[in-house]
Parts: sequence; structure tokens; C-alpha cells
Amino acid sequence: MDPREEARRLSELYDGVLGAGRVSGAPRPVVAESWERSLAAAVDPELDGPPMVISTELLESLREKHPLRAVLPLLRQTLTTIADEASHIMIVTDAHGLILWREGAADVRRQADRIALSEGASWSEDSIGTNGMGTALAADQPVQIHSAEHLVRRIHAWTCAAAPVHDPDTGKLIGAVDVSGPLRTVHPAMMALVTAAAQLAEGQLRVRMAAADEQLRARNMRHLIALGDTPGALLTPSGRVLAVQPLEWLPGRLEIAAGADRVELGDGREAVVEQLDEGYLLRIPGVVRRTRASLRLRLLGADRPSALIGGREIALTLRRAEVLALLLLHPAGLTAEQLMLQLYGDDGNPTTVRAEMHRLRNVLGEGILDTKPYRFLADVTADVTDVQAALRAGDLATAISLYSGPLLARSDAPALRAERDELDATLRGAVLESKDAELLWRFAQTSVGAEDLEVFETLAEVLPVADARRAAVGARLQRLAVER
Repeated sequence: MDPREEARRLSELYDGVLGAGRVSGAPRPVVAESWERSLAAAVDPELDGPPMVISTELLESLREKHPLRAVLPLLRQTLTTIADEASHIMIVTDAHGLILWREGAADVRRQADRIALSEGASWSEDSIGTNGMGTALAADQPVQIHSAEHLVRRIHAWTCAAAPVHDPDTGKLIGAVDVSGPLRTVHPAMMALVTAAAQLAEGQLRVRMAAADEQLRARNMRHLIALGDTPGALLTPSGRVLAVQPLEWLPGRLEIAAGADRVELGDGREAVVEQLDEGYLLRIPGVVRRTRASLRLRLLGADRPSALIGGREIALTLRRAEVLALLLLHPAGLTAEQLMLQLYGDDGNPTTVRAEMHRLRNVLGEGILDTKPYRFLADVTADVTDVQAALRAGDLATAISLYSGPLLARSDAPALRAERDELDATLRGAVLESKDAELLWRFAQTSVGAEDLEVFETLAEVLPVADARRAAVGARLQRLAVER
């Protein structure tokens, strides 16, 4: 349609409905409902501009804290170039219609300044009546407001399209994305464009939320594991459930009142709430859990790693041992995509991982591995974690006695190579620093210590002169020095 002709039609309709003119037709339902809300809020159709404009200092503070700041580059990339070409401006508001960011061609921005369509101004329906941003937020849907569909007469020379943006965590409105321009520049694709931009922003926020969830799980899963046989859950600061000890039922989100130490679960049960540095730990006292299966992993030294389940030893292929080792290192669990990257890098295929996990779960039996994400259901222990625990406790003698060789020495998985190197380096460094002849000798008998020149040089320094082992140390030193 001709935008000017449409503007004349809408102007006649506006005068008929809100003025003393003859009524012919009716505004669109979304516009009629917005006019009703705006007039009920005592917005004057002859208003000059929005009544609230905040200070530059307060605006900068609000921008700094607002979640849409993180996706502003994406919105710029999606909207600004097209808005410039179409003589429009891109606008991003908060959930109350306050304009946080405005970008676009300088001449259009100058025109927008004349109606206070600028940063720091409130364009909610309560402030300035029907408009793209305010109505999209009030109706919680994408809208396009053209010319005389605006309640305030002074804005009739403008057209705008806006879409709301929601927090992927809580589902609440956090703002709106808008493209506005002078009446003559209206473009039929603008509505679809801002809707797509809002969806892209929500998608990017969802990706950021998933990354934050993974970090929170990694940092706080130990609190949930420490509950032992007591059922419980790990919650985000907003009360969303991230991980659980096996429970019959738990809602996906719980409303935790500030300072509360208990919460109703909605089925008659009450849970104890403990506030963590980030999020909450939930536990349900008095609930008896079924006894979990136990799993023991042998991953150090041996050419053939194995799993021990209820007295039954199961030989593991290298790939299956790698999967179990990675799950051991990530108690919060891993998705198929995450496992793929850990095992194969960018060349992997999640379908291959899912097929391998299906076979592995069949081999290990029920009650050992969970899905979505893949993680241990069983109480799992391993030789590698025993060595790590002994090192953390400062019990070097126990650590050496438990250390039977490198972690899955044949594995090329990057995460396992890093873990293997870190464990070997930590143990070696602690032994060398101890200057203890017995600990050095025992470490020298391992496959790692046996080829370490510095270990044997240190042994030669600390072994008593009359010690019968000095001859063997001297011979090994001579060979290692030649090979070096």
C-alpha cells in the first residue's frame, strides 16, 4: 500500500474515534486495545513528548547492568545497516520502555530528537501512549504501529516496528527491539526483521545462559555430591533446577524467598535451602533413597583399563575408558556434543558418541549411567581420584603407593592428556621437593620416574653412602645421561 494514502486513512479513523469526526471503520484490535490502555493511564493525545527522561549518569548505570548489553553487537549487525539504508533508527529498550540504546543515520536521529525519541526517554504506553516499543511490551507480542495508529498526534509522522525480548531463564520480559523511521520510509519487511532480531537475541542469551549453567555446575557440584545418600538439588540464583540427586519428582523451578531456609515443593514435601556463593543447595531430609550401585574404575598404568561393578570386573576398550574418565572428571555430566569435542575435536559426530554411550550403558548395566546429560548414577571411585585425593591431603606416601602409572597412557583425547600431564607433574614435583630417599626410590620404580634423569640425580644425592641401591642408581644415571 501507499504509506501516505494509508496515513490519510488512519488519520480520518483517528479523528473519528478520538475526535469529533465521523467514524468509518475501526482500528486494528491491537491498536484499539492499546488506545484503551493508554487513555486509561491518562495519556493526553496532544502530549508534546514523553514525560520522563533520566540523567546520563543513571542511563549509563542501567546500560551497564542490563542483559541486552551482551547481545548489542548482534543487534547492531542484524538491524543497523538495514535501518541506515531505509532511513530508520534501531532502538533497544528495557522492560519498562526506557530507551537504553539508539543507533542509526545522523539525520534520522536529529528528527527523532524533536519528539524525544532518544536515549534516556521513556516510551512505555503509560508515558506516551500507543507506539511500537511500548505496545510490544504491553501486549507481549511483535507489533507495527503506523502513523495515526500512535495515540499521541505529534508522532503521526513516524512508523515503527518492535518485538519484545524475554529472559531465557525466567521467561520474563527484559526489553524490546525497535526500528523506527519517518512515515515516508516505511518498509514492509521491518516487522519480520525486528521479530527475527528479537529471536536471535533470545537465542544468544540462551547460549550464554547454558555456558553460565555449566560453569555453576562445575564450581558447585561438590556440594550436591557431599550430600551422599540425602536427596537434593543444585539451583541457580533464580531457583531453576540444574542438577539433582535421584528424586521421584521435582519442579523445574522453585521460588526461593530472600533469606528463606526452607521451601515447599508443591506436593506436601518441604526441603531445606542453603544459599551458596552462587545459587542454592536443596536437600530433603528424612527421605530414604534407594541404595546406589557402586563402580570402581581402574585407569592408571594398566594396558587394559577395567570397571568393577558389584564384584564383576569388566574389561574396557580405550574409547570406553576415555568416556568414563571424562565423566569422572565432570561430575555434573556432559552432553553428547561436549563428549564429542572432548574425544574427537571438531571432526567428531554426536551420533557416534550417542551410539557408543548406548553400547556402554548396556555393558555396564542399569543404575550406572544417566543421560541428558551423561553422568554417573552410581557411587564411583577410581585409582586416579584416590591419588589426587592423597596429594591434596599431603599424604605423598599413599599417593605413590596408589600410583601405578599414567592416566590412560595411550589416549590422545586433549582433556585426558592435560589431566595425565598435570597428575604426573604434580606427583613428580612433590617427590623431588620432599628429598625423601624412600619416596624418590618408589617413584623411580614407576614407568614415569624410571626414565627421569632428575629423579635419579636427586636419589644419588640423598641415598646414604652405604645404601645398596646406589649401584643401581649410578647405572641408571649413566644410561640416562648417555641417552640424553
